[in-house]
Amino acid sequence: MPRIKSFAPSWLNEPAPAHKLFEPSIDDIKLPASLAYSRKAKLGPRRTIAKRGTEIFVAVGKQIRWGDLAHLKESWESQHSRGAAGVRIKREDSDGSFEIYDEEATSGNGHPGGLAEGYRTLKTPVADDIRELIISPQEDLLAVLTSHTVHICMLPDSSHLHTKDSAPFKPKFWTLGPTTHVTSRSAVASALWHPLGVNGSSLVTVTQDAVVRVWELSTTDRWSFDSPSLAIDLKRLADGTYLDQDFSASTSTTNKAFSPDSFDMEVAAACFPGRGSGGWSSMTLWIAMVGGDIYALCPLLPQSWAPPPTLIPSLSVSIVAKVAATEDDPQVPQDTKVLAQQQLEWMSDLDNQDPKLVEGAFGEPLVEVYTRPSRPGLVPRLQGPFQFDLNPDDEGDEEVELKDIFVIGEKINTIDLMFGEEDELDVGGYDQDGLSLSVVCLLSTSGQVKICLDIDGVQAQWLPPRNKTRSRLFTPAPKQQSLLTFQTFDTVKPAEVNPDGWPMFSEDITSRYAFYVTHAAGITYVSLAPWVFRLESELQSESEAGAEFRIDLLVKGQGSERERIYTQQRGQHVLAAATAMRDPDLGYFVLSATYHDPVALFFDVPELDAGSGPQEPAQLLLEQREPSQPLTVWEPRPLFHPSEALDHGSGLPTWLDHLKTGKRRPLVQQEVRLSLATLEVFTEGHRLVSSEVFELNKAVAELFRKCQALQFDLREQIGKANEVRQRIETIAGYDSADDDELVSDNMLIKVRLREAQRRQEELSKRMEKLRRKLGRATSRELSDKEKAWMEEVRSLESSILGADAEADQPSSPSRTKQPWKRFEEIESLRDALFTQVEQLQKKGSGDGTGDDTAGPPALSLKIPADIRKAKVAQVMGLLERETALVDAVKSRLERLTLG
Repeated sequence: MPRIKSFAPSWLNEPAPAHKLFEPSIDDIKLPASLAYSRKAKLGPRRTIAKRGTEIFVAVGKQIRWGDLAHLKESWESQHSRGAAGVRIKREDSDGSFEIYDEEATSGNGHPGGLAEGYRTLKTPVADDIRELIISPQEDLLAVLTSHTVHICMLPDSSHLHTKDSAPFKPKFWTLGPTTHVTSRSAVASALWHPLGVNGSSLVTVTQDAVVRVWELSTTDRWSFDSPSLAIDLKRLADGTYLDQDFSASTSTTNKAFSPDSFDMEVAAACFPGRGSGGWSSMTLWIAMVGGDIYALCPLLPQSWAPPPTLIPSLSVSIVAKVAATEDDPQVPQDTKVLAQQQLEWMSDLDNQDPKLVEGAFGEPLVEVYTRPSRPGLVPRLQGPFQFDLNPDDEGDEEVELKDIFVIGEKINTIDLMFGEEDELDVGGYDQDGLSLSVVCLLSTSGQVKICLDIDGVQAQWLPPRNKTRSRLFTPAPKQQSLLTFQTFDTVKPAEVNPDGWPMFSEDITSRYAFYVTHAAGITYVSLAPWVFRLESELQSESEAGAEFRIDLLVKGQGSERERIYTQQRGQHVLAAATAMRDPDLGYFVLSATYHDPVALFFDVPELDAGSGPQEPAQLLLEQREPSQPLTVWEPRPLFHPSEALDHGSGLPTWLDHLKTGKRRPLVQQEVRLSLATLEVFTEGHRLVSSEVFELNKAVAELFRKCQALQFDLREQIGKANEVRQRIETIAGYDSADDDELVSDNMLIKVRLREAQRRQEELSKRMEKLRRKLGRATSRELSDKEKAWMEEVRSLESSILGADAEADQPSSPSRTKQPWKRFEEIESLRDALFTQVEQLQKKGSGDGTGDDTAGPPALSLKIPADIRKAKVAQVMGLLERETALVDAVKSRLERLTLG
């Protein structure tokens, strides 16, 4: 969960220049409070903030205001760092533009010489208040929606807006469908940029009367804005039976006959999954009806489309595998085989094409552009309405009435695509982690969020051909598709439910499986991460043992994380859909707005997971710039904005002027008399004044309650400050010293050292006691082997250290000689033998030189040579054995000493 670091900073509050982006227009300020409120009471989604990097486009009434938040923040902080070097003056012209300049920089005639940069006003051709701003994927086009009309704006480059000219900028605008999206036709429910459009130039509009139109826009061809390339009437398609029927939308404006589909097929919202989704998800349009039904249209493609590199190979592998599995299986239904053959025909048409190479965005590689396959048909089957499995039985009408839909597509299945390959597939920076199922999130009027799983998976489907339909007497109905209701929770309390409210989804910038819910009561953060990855591990696990038990624990355990991060003040108007932004200069925050003020919530930058893929350069730069912040001991509070009723002018002077110039002007100049005309004047005046006084009373009461809350918060902050002070004094030791006898820091350190030494000695004593106690508890007699080993160690010690060590040791009962003494005895015997051998050799040589006949023969000892050699070899063997024994004893003793 993101931790809120702060709310709207100073550079977004009044009188900062960035606050001018959200202030109401001059016409709304001059209106009376009652008229201003009545103008805002219009149903529909309110997405009036669009982003492009650090730039934002804010729709206020009929205006679009551009601002570079990074520049505005830097300029505001630099002004405060310089201090009061000069006087800053803020002016607003009659045309709605605004400027800020330094008094020192003005010339003598009073004109500003240095205008503040970072914001401009864009002129628009709209005739009604702007309801939604939707920027294209390439961030070069902006769709501007009112309740019934759609305009396309070519966004200028940032360099054209970063100028000192404060005059309103007039970009290039086109009217989309000048005869289609008009006030005499049905209102526009959703406008979506197709994720597979060529360079983000394909727009899909869905009207409330269930008509889907695909527009392929080209800034060099103005006729591409007049008529769509594909128009589908979902009410006709729902009743279709064969492929070559006419499902186009009717161009007549007079056919207003009653139809039950007008209620059952009233569109609330539509949604495309992201471009990086796997399977058929990126070309599937999900449509939510007001009555609670969900439909899907797949594949919905423009005439020219640009798929990601992995889309066509993955679809080809899955289609071929499906055809091979169902072709020769007699148990497979016939409609499943027909569907597999249609998908194979669609893929064959796609494989026979030679894609065109088109230049992508700046810095992007060339894009392969394909043509929409014409076989088996251009219009797919309308899949739905989906049945909800495990749906709560106690749903009310407000919980069923849908307002918005948000779909998270399945992840790209790279395992099946690269089966048997050694190289790893590069998915182009898209997220490879996640769930292999599509997640469908539904939002109702009561603020209830329903999270569903598409277990079966939506695939491309078409109606059967006419000839095959005629050849069969009965065409089986398509299989009823369903969505598994995984979790349902409320984001709004029952007392906060507004029947006229329009809750909205907004995606998060840090994770695919996190989003924001904006409703009349505030903003709620929702994260699906606690169960998504656990469920995926269970689905991909090869072992089925205990899977049912683990999944049951997963369902009954911790669900989605949700937290109300912002609570709207009572009496305030609806919020604009939350827009998440993340930038190294600005940080990670969520931006919304009321009709008068911005709402910003700044979060701590979340740590990137190890398995979240490669980090973007901007994220790496953000981590390098973010210093380690100290822990905060205070909780941030949202900024209080007084009610706008205190800023609106009164309508009483205007009413008096009309009374003086109207047909009852004689009543103003004469005395008050009891008459019907006087009663009408007083009634009308009372109605005007009472409405204004009522709004003022509510605003003042809210201000009074806020002042009381501020007193309570102040006492709480003072209490926390006292706690922190006491903790600091306790650590420093000032709390134990009297006012007259202050202890020096050196003495405090010595006391702490002595206390630490005392604790160390106590721990040592306790350790020694525990060791002795443990030794007594585990005492036992020594075994024979242990006694022999101890005797051997003593003997080695006495033989090496000498007679002193031997005297200290107790006498050994063993009569075996020590190896050391045995070695010395053998050496002495060897020397004695060598001496005797030499003497015998000398004596033998001396006797051989004399006369043999003289005297009696001397007694001579002759030993055979083989016996002598054997004896010498035996002696040498004994010597080598004793030497090896001594070396082994030495090495063993060294090991014992080291141990």
